[in-house]
Amino acid sequence: MKKYIVEALGTFTLTSAVCLSSVGKFPVSTPVLAGLVVMLFVYTAGHISGAHFNPAITLGAWSIKKIHGIDAFWYLVAQFFGSAIALLLVMTTVGLPTLNVSMNWMTAFAEFLGTMLFGFGVASLLYNKAPRDFAGVVAGGSLLLGISIAALLGSNGVLNPAVAFGIGSLNLVYALAPIVGSVVGMNLYNYLNK
Repeated sequence: MKKYIVEALGTFTLTSAVCLSSVGKFPVSTPVLAGLVVMLFVYTAGHISGAHFNPAITLGAWSIKKIHGIDAFWYLVAQFFGSAIALLLVMTTVGLPTLNVSMNWMTAFAEFLGTMLFGFGVASLLYNKAPRDFAGVVAGGSLLLGISIAALLGSNGVLNPAVAFGIGSLNLVYALAPIVGSVVGMNLYNYLNK
């Protein structure tokens, strides 16, 4: 049960940080803030749940057999629950950001590529190939890189269906492209790692 609580709490925190930084002026950019949130939770609670906080990462990990199906299901439930609580918090306090939620091939490619890079980095942790002392840096840095690439290519750079839901930008592109990207990135790492 603790791992599901951690997944809900981490996704709530990540979604809240992304949404709040998108609404107002904040001295730290949203991609850096998202990377810092992931880094913090990898170091503080990664040993409990693995610190996925992202349905795309969970499904990518499931595709390479690094999480069991029943755990993956409950991780998804916990992640969307945490995101929904963040959505309610932000809506009732400062309001949702106005984001571009276009559904074109370039947005899909940007979200796919960004999440593929993020998933590739996370896979190195799942296979214990990155130094454990740098796990937060690898996860947070991979997220920062993925968001930056996706945003520079024209998407919102969300890379996370639960966060997309929580910030009001969930559609078919922001749901499926990150999942496919994560699965491809993790399976690519799995292939290259053998």
